[in-house]
Amino acid sequence: MNKDPRRWTVLAICSLSLFLVGLDTTIVNIGLPAIGAGLRVGTRGLEWTVDAYTLVLAGLLITSGALADRVGRRRVFRLGLVVFAAASVACAVAPSIGVLVAARVLQGVGGSMLSPVALAIVVNVMTDPRERARAIGVWAAVFGVSMAAGPLVGGALVAAGGWRSLFWVNVPVVAVALALTARYVPESRSERPRRLDVPGQLLLIVLVGGSVALLIEGPHLGWGSPAAVTGYAVVAVAALAFGRVETRRAEPLIDPRLFRRPPFAAAVAGAVVVFVALSATLLLNTLYLQHARGMTALAAGLVTLPMAVAATVCAPLSGVLVGRVGPRPPLLLAGAFIAAGGLCLLGLDDGTGTAYLSLAYLLIGVGFGFANAPITNTAVSGLPPARAGVAGGITSTARQLGSALGIALAGSLIAGTPPARLAEASRPGWLLVAGCGLLVLAVAALAPASRRPELIPAVK
Repeated sequence: MNKDPRRWTVLAICSLSLFLVGLDTTIVNIGLPAIGAGLRVGTRGLEWTVDAYTLVLAGLLITSGALADRVGRRRVFRLGLVVFAAASVACAVAPSIGVLVAARVLQGVGGSMLSPVALAIVVNVMTDPRERARAIGVWAAVFGVSMAAGPLVGGALVAAGGWRSLFWVNVPVVAVALALTARYVPESRSERPRRLDVPGQLLLIVLVGGSVALLIEGPHLGWGSPAAVTGYAVVAVAALAFGRVETRRAEPLIDPRLFRRPPFAAAVAGAVVVFVALSATLLLNTLYLQHARGMTALAAGLVTLPMAVAATVCAPLSGVLVGRVGPRPPLLLAGAFIAAGGLCLLGLDDGTGTAYLSLAYLLIGVGFGFANAPITNTAVSGLPPARAGVAGGITSTARQLGSALGIALAGSLIAGTPPARLAEASRPGWLLVAGCGLLVLAVAALAPASRRPELIPAVK
């Protein structure tokens, strides 16, 4: 079996793009108070600043993966970098919240071409199963670090250059990634590309977007208002239509047969649950520390530094464990630590010590670090390399959907709460985080007991 001599360089380049996508999912959280003050917008507008990005990512990731499998992964990857950079500039110069949200939508379009496509590139250059497992461990580590490091990096950027620096920082990184991609990343595509499923894609956007929009707008509209009831009907119809369309297409956007395999279904469910916990943690933490405790963005980021450090240390360790004993033990550790961190914060008040807060964030960071490698490896390793783009798209969609749901759920719990009552109002949110940890423990029971996944046959 011939090995591509550039494979580790390709992994590094693709990991750089993944770092950007993950960082932009969380880095904005720490800058929300500054954005709100600068653009004079309240909690609801700030929620959309975050979710406009994650919603588009969740809606387009699978199609971007399938498109890359069809027309060329490097080509789509480079286009994604260009769109991401242009959108970052638009975010940085946005004069109003409307322009900022629109630019975040465009940023999500670019980001959707990076994460699953980069994973497909890595899977196809790493032909040796052992090397591929190590590469996925590195991949998961980078993603975990990027998500967990968002508060610290964002706090430092806001302190140094204001909230607009959160977006300017992407431009030089993308320029470097583009130059390295042109030189080192080989072009690849599926030998038998799948057709694009336009009806399925449109229905998925309505389903995902409608669900999260209801969670964000529900507290303001009223859960029983005519607008909310109409939204419920739209989401229900979209879900039924999506299921019907996908089961009848020869090459569906999401192959229903994948979910008949318990390990794959567990990986997708685990991705949603873990990222609900992480995004809820980051939003609640940001508003509590900066609004209720009066901390600066940098100080708030430093309090959560243990979470980033724990994710950095535990993610590669998780990859090693997956290679040696399979995904179940790391998932059990992930669930236990996330639940413990959430339970520690149930008694949060305005006088809770920073050392205690940092310990709770450390526990959540350990859990998050252990979660990514088994989820990614379980989902991707059970599929042929030719379907890597779609597999990466499904798991990445699950992550972004979890992120959007976490922001929406946590935001709805504290919407309109004055700073003096934020600690008390956030307690149901920490119960949600602890519950997510318990759900990860349940998901672990469906994960493979060994490190040898059963391959799913390609669609014929």
